[in-house]
Amino acid sequence: MSQSIEPAPVRRTSDNQLFCCKSIDKLIAESESPGQRLQKSLGPWSLTALGIGAVIGSGIFILTGTAAAGEYFQAPSILHAQVLDIIVNFLRGGGTAQVLMHGRPPAGPSIAISFFLVAVACSFAGLCYAELASMIPIAGSAYTYSYATLGEIFAWIIGWDLILEYVVSNVVVAIGFSAYAKAQLASFGLNLPDKWSTPVWESGHWTGAYFNFPAFLIIFILTVLLVRGIKESAEANNIMVAIKIGAILVFLMVGGALVSPGNWKPFAPSGFGGIVTGGAIVFFTYIGFDSVSTAAEESRNPQRDLPFGIIASLIICTLLYVGVSVVLLGMMKYTTFVSGEAAEAPVAYALKVLGASRWSRSIIVVGALTGMISSLLVFQYGQARIWYAMSRDRLFPKFFSAVHPRFKTPHVSTWIAGFVVGIPSGIFAVSDAADLSNIGTLFAFALVSLGVIILRRTQPDRPRVFKVPLVPWFPLISIVLCVGLMAGLTVITWVRFVVWLVLGLMIYIFYSRHRSEFAK
Repeated sequence: MSQSIEPAPVRRTSDNQLFCCKSIDKLIAESESPGQRLQKSLGPWSLTALGIGAVIGSGIFILTGTAAAGEYFQAPSILHAQVLDIIVNFLRGGGTAQVLMHGRPPAGPSIAISFFLVAVACSFAGLCYAELASMIPIAGSAYTYSYATLGEIFAWIIGWDLILEYVVSNVVVAIGFSAYAKAQLASFGLNLPDKWSTPVWESGHWTGAYFNFPAFLIIFILTVLLVRGIKESAEANNIMVAIKIGAILVFLMVGGALVSPGNWKPFAPSGFGGIVTGGAIVFFTYIGFDSVSTAAEESRNPQRDLPFGIIASLIICTLLYVGVSVVLLGMMKYTTFVSGEAAEAPVAYALKVLGASRWSRSIIVVGALTGMISSLLVFQYGQARIWYAMSRDRLFPKFFSAVHPRFKTPHVSTWIAGFVVGIPSGIFAVSDAADLSNIGTLFAFALVSLGVIILRRTQPDRPRVFKVPLVPWFPLISIVLCVGLMAGLTVITWVRFVVWLVLGLMIYIFYSRHRSEFAK
């Protein structure tokens, strides 16, 4: 006769449920309970590949030219102005008269320095993630770290925030993949009908299309792969990462032979100000290294391998970004990439104009497409793990934490995540809403950095395989940088973000807080 296992007692860390923190030991014990245990099959290089898969997308082939050439625009309303612009203009002149006219000066070839400086800024947050991931090797990333350090209400806010980040970013990438794939097929004479390959709703009106089928199809295929198992998904991601790194190396070799050193002059046409504003544009190409921490429960040796995966992916991505920017801006003058085809696909444009062979250009196209697919795969993976972790903590319905008896994956969460992203991808066109992903990520970075400071004070003796140096200064630098970059986003992005958080708080108040283990 089998004995029933008594659940671990609930220990409150505060009289107020909102600020109750979950025991790290209890979190680890729950992750090992039968029926909720995930398969541990990821090593250090698979984790590194997850980070590279998320960070290196199509942006490396597209955004470099835009950041080097600068951006010039007039915001149509105060909602589309940057929060930082409003603050600066108000402090200078007591009003907002000059806010609507703004832009970003060209960084020129010094965009390579921008990529390096942004990597340094991200590394502060990356070190904080590495310490907490080695201490709390649990699926859920920043959500779980916040539950263990700040309290239930902060955990809910960051979990709800991460859902927004993953959904919006993948909807945007899926739509971009559809448009890019359609254009490349057309160049080979295969034209997909617009009715089944373009958004149904765009710029506030119906387009006449029925459904963006390629955008939905790629999400559906990746969902099937993720349900089948993390080992299979990681192997597929490893292959895609190898392909896109290979494409980047091909570009560096082919493009390097076409470099004219005169194009590197002037190196910094706008001085240090151009380097900083270029960094504001390219910062968001680095978003995604935090997704490594969502794989904590499926890592064979999380205490050692998670810090390695986070830091190694940041270093490798930085070297690739800097290399591409140096070669591209040596191939053509930075002013070439201001508008038109050169701005939309700078790498492909430079290769075509300078007479590179068709096979090398085709490799770049394949690299861009696999870059998008691997980004989609990693973010779909991370999204399902966030929902799984929140369900296991009883803040989401129980079925979200169901684990497939054969594949050992959170299959219900994975399928729901697939349709939550796939259906909007087939209907809508998303433009400036992509900034929602950026503000959500920066908010998560700030809370994780704060969590490191708190745990150093509340649990100083807990073993730490990896330690952030110079605490609290490094985490504080991370928080300041994140808040500063959030201020660089538009007013409409802040409004949408607040509306999303209010909606989440309503769900927490009327549902989740009553089901929490701290409710009684």
